[in-house]
Amino acid sequence: MRIKILTFFFCGLSTLAFAQKTIFNIRYSEQLAVFVFIENLSQNYPQNVFKTEFLKSKYNNDELQKVIAEFDQLSLEYSYKFEEFPEGSKKPMQSIDFLKKNLIETQNLQDFKLRSIGIVTNETLNKLTQVIKIFTPVYNELIYNPNKEKFEKQIIEITKYANENNIENYFETGLIFYNSSWDTSIPFEIAFYPLPNSKGFTAQSFCNNFISGVQTDLKSYKDLFSVMLHETFHIIYYEQPLAVKLQIDKTFKTSTSKYSNYAYLLLNEALATSLGNGYVYEKLDGKIDTRDWYSQKYINLMAKEIYPMMNEYISQKKPIDKDFINGYIKIYEVKFPNWINEPENVMPYRYVISENKKDFDIIKQKYRYRSRTEYEMELSKTTIEKMQKTALTKIIIVSRTNNENLKLINNSFKELKNWKFNSEQEFDYNILLEDKSQLFIINQKNSTLESLINKIEMH
Repeated sequence: MRIKILTFFFCGLSTLAFAQKTIFNIRYSEQLAVFVFIENLSQNYPQNVFKTEFLKSKYNNDELQKVIAEFDQLSLEYSYKFEEFPEGSKKPMQSIDFLKKNLIETQNLQDFKLRSIGIVTNETLNKLTQVIKIFTPVYNELIYNPNKEKFEKQIIEITKYANENNIENYFETGLIFYNSSWDTSIPFEIAFYPLPNSKGFTAQSFCNNFISGVQTDLKSYKDLFSVMLHETFHIIYYEQPLAVKLQIDKTFKTSTSKYSNYAYLLLNEALATSLGNGYVYEKLDGKIDTRDWYSQKYINLMAKEIYPMMNEYISQKKPIDKDFINGYIKIYEVKFPNWINEPENVMPYRYVISENKKDFDIIKQKYRYRSRTEYEMELSKTTIEKMQKTALTKIIIVSRTNNENLKLINNSFKELKNWKFNSEQEFDYNILLEDKSQLFIINQKNSTLESLINKIEMH
């Protein structure tokens, strides 16, 4: 099923010149849906509606469990950065996103394979294609066919809702506010798939794609479209021209506020939430949403606090500028002065050095929400210097040759020149560095890392 929504918006923000039509393709992609289905059957995924249906079916046998295990072993995730852009301001390209994009935009697995050569190894691509082929009839029998009538009706209703509410206007609003642009010859591909027996929908965006699993009994589309626009605004944010990115980065980096770094790290989600879950929802519903706009506390509260300022910019068709950024930092500083001392706030943006690989899993379990993360297994002068080049929260766990490693850390940070430590005692220590990021040093001897992390107190 493929339904086109033809939309108009303005592009070329400096002149706001009239642009050609942009196409939003709303569709169901069987290939993508089967891929997502297999992902959810993985041992690495928690219990979910797909896994529940599969495990109670006749297909839950040794043969297909072996295929799932083989899928788990495929190396599908590689990435590369856009080095000229300020760190964190543009999402690295992910091979898994390219594969999903190609699953959506090709008509059969042979075309998918031809388009995807070079993204992963040919052997991996062949195995992936074979797994999707094996599981396609399984997915159709268990998931798609029982929900086909409801789902296909939903696609028609969703398309009608998009047309009636001029969804394309919100895309234009985002382009203007973010001071960004979009090549109108590139269509947006929006792929939905059914999510039976679910209490909510999923949402993900990348490249020129938005994908969502939609519960089959969903009746109101306000939430769905506000979240869809939220995800689309992430794409627009990442597509800001380099000059805009550099100006935003400079404004944050030259701010005298000690809160500017963590305000910057929160920016992308705070803006998308305020604009998508705040502004778009209010326009669709006729009134502001009084519920939480985002499940993560810090994003939710910041998005709501900046909403009046953002609404003013939108009403005046003003793009994000230095005054907006300074106002944003001021709101963070005045409204939430304790946030930079709360582990739950600073840990989602982390760079961890530990010589014990299991420590990374422990930290992931403790701080499940994460936005940007880096992990290093070598504690050395080189890796510390690499860590210092980022403004992420810095966590160094010392569990071997403690005295030697603590001396290395002590000599690597000028902020630690007056620091006194006892390498024979377990401790956690933290300090706000000159780059306005938090540094945590954990000296581990006999206790578990879990117990030491639970005792962290920020100074």
